[in-house]
Amino acid sequence: MDALLDRLPAVFWTVPYVGSRFPGAPEVAALPGLEQGANCQLFAYEVLRHFNLAPPDLRSSELWADTQATARVSVAQPLDLVLFNATDDAYGAHVGVWVNEGRVLHLCAETGRPVVWEMAEFAKRQRYRFLIGFKRVVGRMQEAVG
Repeated sequence: MDALLDRLPAVFWTVPYVGSRFPGAPEVAALPGLEQGANCQLFAYEVLRHFNLAPPDLRSSELWADTQATARVSVAQPLDLVLFNATDDAYGAHVGVWVNEGRVLHLCAETGRPVVWEMAEFAKRQRYRFLIGFKRVVGRMQEAVG
């Protein structure tokens, strides 16, 4: 494990995948947090919040288009968001959190629980084969990735 992952509380590793729990969903508003499960976006945003970053509660295509709270970057750094899809369309894209050296923390239906995959693992799967790109929360604090 690396320092960033070691700083995640154990509860993050037990979050179940629940596709209906996405940013903006009524059930998330009624019961916030990860205890009831999350989709990939909600999970990724909560990881960033744990590290004192403030990602917007956007769906993947809105996140990719956003220029106020996030910025597109060509080289990922720890705690950047990573978007994957079957095509180059950001609509419905899968969202994970860059850890380091080509590793991404994410939550998906296939595994049912959070997992860290190498980039090659995403490329092997049709639904994740296209790397859309990286987004960085604007104004991120350097000490957050320490």
